[in-house]
Amino acid sequence: MSSTDEWFDDAESVAAVAVDAAADTGGGSDEAEETGPAAPVLAVVGRPNVGKSTLVNRLLGRREAVVQDVPGVTRDRVAYDAQWNGRRFTLVDTGGWEPDAKGLRASVAAQAELAMATADAVLLVVDAAAGATATDEAVARVLRRSDRPVLLAATKVDDERLLADTAALWSLGLGEPHPVSGLHGRGSGDLLDAILATLPKTPRDSLSVTGGPRRVALVGRPNVGKSSLLNRLTGQERAVVDSVAGTTIDPVDSLVELDGQIWRFVDTAGLRKRVRTASGMEYYASLRTRSAIEAAEVAVVLIDASEPMTEQDQRVIGMVEDAGRALVLAYNKWDLVDEDRRLAMRRELDRDLARVRWAQRVNVSALTGRAVTKIAPALRTALESWDRRIPTGPLNGWLSDVIAATPPPVRGGKQPKVLFVTQAQARPPTFVLFTTGFLEASYRRFLERRLREDFDFTGTPIRISVRVRERRRK
Repeated sequence: MSSTDEWFDDAESVAAVAVDAAADTGGGSDEAEETGPAAPVLAVVGRPNVGKSTLVNRLLGRREAVVQDVPGVTRDRVAYDAQWNGRRFTLVDTGGWEPDAKGLRASVAAQAELAMATADAVLLVVDAAAGATATDEAVARVLRRSDRPVLLAATKVDDERLLADTAALWSLGLGEPHPVSGLHGRGSGDLLDAILATLPKTPRDSLSVTGGPRRVALVGRPNVGKSSLLNRLTGQERAVVDSVAGTTIDPVDSLVELDGQIWRFVDTAGLRKRVRTASGMEYYASLRTRSAIEAAEVAVVLIDASEPMTEQDQRVIGMVEDAGRALVLAYNKWDLVDEDRRLAMRRELDRDLARVRWAQRVNVSALTGRAVTKIAPALRTALESWDRRIPTGPLNGWLSDVIAATPPPVRGGKQPKVLFVTQAQARPPTFVLFTTGFLEASYRRFLERRLREDFDFTGTPIRISVRVRERRRK
């Protein structure tokens, strides 16, 4: 057996190890995630700052909802998957509900009302220490008129002294108040038992989805129109929209039908600072956004077309690229772009987006609906590239032709040989080159560019790893 044949066998074994490692990290799976049966929905409502999100985290058994000791942190209705005693259900956290709210608070209250209208049951959260306020009584009157079953949770009952105060909440006319502490977990098990006893086995309205929807993250800096675009795609006021930057705090996900296909879109908080330099709820919002990117399959990065591209825009794009997710660039607010701005954008594209020339760009307007139908084809193209796997035979045939036409540059007086290439994994496409010497970064970029051109990897990052053969002792 020749030395080249021996190396070919070693390369195959190393490639197998790489594939196994990819499977262990979840990067090598090519099958869409399957969805289980639809779960009943419980909407958690109450006036601002009574501890709804803290209680939601306690019922989930993990920290999901952003919590801070100021009113109005939660603004959208945010759904979380929950489980208790082997039964699955969905918890929908909502913003503070005030019947006579104005401005931004009115939009938050509208989201809470919509959550109640679409839920199978409602959990009203009241501060036991403060007792039933006028707002609580107004909310209770609305709930008594609804046809949804209602549970009453008296939160912030951290010790025995407040147990007697919960009896006064019978006056709300919603049945027995359940004392619970979202902070310490006191009474949370009893409350979960009561929730399961109230929820139906199956939801009233369910959307049947086969094969699992592809996951899309809407990301970008604050106030570029992510929530407006989500509302345009869903055809309803799914996310709270306001001119104040940073309106979205928690990731908001929605099932959206585009071109006959169901997608799961996740609207995320605008990334203003690096995660390690952010503080307070901005810090936790940044963590949720990063997690949403990593959980997604493709990211739509929204850029304000009416303004010059910022360093933060490039940082968000780099975050998606580093996560190895497919990418679509959406230039929003195109209705505000004039001819001078278009000329400036051409220069920006050449200067600021040179490293992601492979990403598709669509020019849209969430306000007018311009070209939003182009988003779905761009997503499909990016995901097809992200999922693509090239067989080893054609891949090595392609490599031989490329190297014959353009051999690697000489390094240290010797020209390295590329002996073998294999695709270790998809999602994103990752290739391993087995060589006799180090390959210059410029030559690796050249191979990446040829891979994109010859195999059409539009819309996805490509990773190339070089394994140098060690000399064998005689």
